Amino acid sequence: MSISSARLYGITILALGTLSAAQDLGVPLGWREFSNKYSQATLVSNAVAGINAIMPQLTSSNAQFTGIGYWQAANVWSNLANNDHWAGTTTYQSQVVANLNTAWSLYANYDEWGYNDDAQWWGSAAYYAYRAYDDSGMLANAVATWNHVSSYVITAADASAGSISTKNFAIKGTCNGATMAGGVFWRPTDDDTNVNAITTGLYLSLSAFLADATGDSTYTNAAILSANWIKGQVLNSNYLVLDTVQANDCTTSPATELFTYNSGKAVEGLAVLAKVTGDSQWSDLYTNIVAASVKNTVWQGANGVITEGASATANNDVVGFKSVLLRGLHEVYARSTNSDLKTLIHSYLDVQYNAIMELAETGSTYSSSWTGPAQSFTTWGQLAALDVLTTALDTNK
Repeated sequence: MSISSARLYGITILALGTLSAAQDLGVPLGWREFSNKYSQATLVSNAVAGINAIMPQLTSSNAQFTGIGYWQAANVWSNLANNDHWAGTTTYQSQVVANLNTAWSLYANYDEWGYNDDAQWWGSAAYYAYRAYDDSGMLANAVATWNHVSSYVITAADASAGSISTKNFAIKGTCNGATMAGGVFWRPTDDDTNVNAITTGLYLSLSAFLADATGDSTYTNAAILSANWIKGQVLNSNYLVLDTVQANDCTTSPATELFTYNSGKAVEGLAVLAKVTGDSQWSDLYTNIVAASVKNTVWQGANGVITEGASATANNDVVGFKSVLLRGLHEVYARSTNSDLKTLIHSYLDVQYNAIMELAETGSTYSSSWTGPAQSFTTWGQLAALDVLTTALDTNK
């Protein structure tokens, strides 16, 4: 969902804090417990227990979970597929594939509610399942979702013409001094004007993954176009990704509207794109965004523990954002050859792991507040923790 969802839930948007220099890849010594102290066996056991704790909330008839929303459910399946991928196992294969097929059969193009980001969360989960299990049906679902959303991507020709066939209003070809080509509309309705970072970041990421999987330059070119939109339209001077541009009049969301998942999806897509193209501009860009993402004071304290999306009593969209950042950082870690950057990411991920284990854990369940206190089980708190548990399996090998 977009920033509008955060407004609906009364989330306070924090102002941009002071950032360390974007190129500084040193690990801040003020971070809380930035090294691993668990054996691989314990890391595996904790991840399995964390997944087991959320599964009783599954409604198998629609592949969703009691207590969290549709897009968030896709991220549960993404996590299970990625857990198998990074561990080199097939433990969750039957559950992941069956439930992704259930959702596909129920909702055309994985879109239950009329949001292109929702469709792509599920399309991305299908891609992760393909990557983990070499399942051609999952790849087909990911490709079909990509094809559907591509109708809502502003092409260079659309930007030049000032119109796109799927919308009933004139669009601005240039905003903020850069082309609008590559931006993706948040909703498929013909009157929605929002072009936002998360929908475009999801498209960048899915395009890059499909390029990596197939070698088809169509996906590569799409990823490049959307990467340039993010760079030109929603990347602030501190290398954090902003939220939304209105295609009809170039109105841009306030500079204070900053969320983890916008930067997280951007760096995930850029990490894959850099590998696919061999173009260092993309690795340079993700390096700057990563450094800014882990060292800002917008969504974490000076101790490095993420504070965004802490909600003890009710689910909201923002609760699910921070896990997307960690997943994106993990993809950078896996693909980068920059040892300083990898050390920074590894340390940051360990900060989050140690925090949830020591400040937010009750048995094998976790509060959505990673600074504590611990509390009884909530589906949304468990969702937020799953990527913390899964990334640790790989980064601490």
